[in-house]
Amino acid sequence: MAEKLPSPENLDSIRKRELEAGLKPFKLVKYFTFSSLFVILVFTLFLSWIISNNAREVMMEQNEEYSLLLAENLNQQVFRRFVLPAVVRYGGIALSNPEQFELLDSIIRGVIQGLKIDSVTIYDSSVNIISYSTVPGLVGKKNLGGEEYKKALKGTSNSRLFYSGTVFSLLHIGNDVQCELKTFIPFRQVRQDGEGGDLIMGVIEIEKDLSRSYANIIRLQGRIIIVSSVVMAILFLVLRSIVFRAGEIMEKRTLERLRLEEKLSQSERLAHLGKMVATVSHEIKSPLGIVRSTAEILAKRIEKLAPGNEHLAKIIVEETIRLNAIVVEFLDFARPQKMDFREDDLNQVVKKVLDFVSSELKRKCIELITDLAPDLKPCLLDRDLFYRALLNVFINAIQATEEGGSIQVATSMEKDKVRFSIRDTGRGIEEEKLKMVFEPFFTDKNKGTGLGLAITKNIIESHGGEIHVESEIGKGTTFIIDIPAAT
Repeated sequence: MAEKLPSPENLDSIRKRELEAGLKPFKLVKYFTFSSLFVILVFTLFLSWIISNNAREVMMEQNEEYSLLLAENLNQQVFRRFVLPAVVRYGGIALSNPEQFELLDSIIRGVIQGLKIDSVTIYDSSVNIISYSTVPGLVGKKNLGGEEYKKALKGTSNSRLFYSGTVFSLLHIGNDVQCELKTFIPFRQVRQDGEGGDLIMGVIEIEKDLSRSYANIIRLQGRIIIVSSVVMAILFLVLRSIVFRAGEIMEKRTLERLRLEEKLSQSERLAHLGKMVATVSHEIKSPLGIVRSTAEILAKRIEKLAPGNEHLAKIIVEETIRLNAIVVEFLDFARPQKMDFREDDLNQVVKKVLDFVSSELKRKCIELITDLAPDLKPCLLDRDLFYRALLNVFINAIQATEEGGSIQVATSMEKDKVRFSIRDTGRGIEEEKLKMVFEPFFTDKNKGTGLGLAITKNIIESHGGEIHVESEIGKGTTFIIDIPAAT
């Protein structure tokens, strides 16, 4: 029993599944690549945050050291130039006395002049109240000293950084960039040797505006993010183009492999089918010859014995001739053809076919329009086989064209190939049937074996050429044959 051939729809679905299976590993690589890019981008953002955070800490440490040195100097100057003179002159410290306040203010402002210090504040040691500040509005305020004030009262100098703003602040989105460093140190009694004593007289707070430095750090962070994003975008585009190109190459190779496998499978099926057809045709051909000979003899005897009935025997002869033609066509399809290639002019073969079909064209009143290029290069052709291939195409065109229609025949040079085309004005071929016109035994006619175009395709491909068909319902069908020109 012959093997059942898959339909074109099944072949398309099989090809699609195999293509997806062939590209699946590459898709996984593609997804992994894009995921890696995303991870690298996230890591870059995290790295920029670490760098900016480290820069902020370094800035705080440097400015804290600077503030501590300044505070130590203030401690020395205020104690020697204000505390001691005030005790001697006034018998004690009372900043409510305008003279004492002005003296202290002049000393502190003289020390911090030109040092880019925003404010200096002195808290009382016994009560959390501001006794002095370069900002007049803060004098007398209570409970403004927090944990830092308490630590300083215990003898521990400390600092705190207050900041706000992010990279978005550079785009005027979100809070403005602000950064203040507040350093708290104990205001100690100074001994004669210059060292600080154990007695803590208050807490000195030095406030310094670091907004400009912090803005530079944020700009650095922004530059890192921008440069990283640009680099990642370039890498992404390059990688995307590489992946896209690689995908096209892999898809093309997969499709080529599938086509080769399909051709191999089709060749194997046709080989099995050919053996079966050759065997059956051979077994039928001999009995058909006997039936025909017997019918011819019988026709002669009937003509003598029963005149007027000899047409019955003639019917048998005609049918055996028709069946023999079908068997011969089967055998031609099944057995390999011996090729005799010679340089030939395609136009001459076309003209020979036109001479043969001219009577049929006149009978059906079909208009023939020819456009044969005079400058065709010669081709390597087996004239007899190629004549048969063209004849099959012409016969199909004539059968498809109704009386009064037209057939256009043309030849031309297409680069290194010679092209033959024939267009009819028939009703056209449906799209689902168009894929099957070259399949063996496919036909939409009441009579015929469906082998004509299959044989034609085999002959064309044996010449190293290609044949394909274009059709539009209601407008007609065009067959195009390309044959390599002889070098």
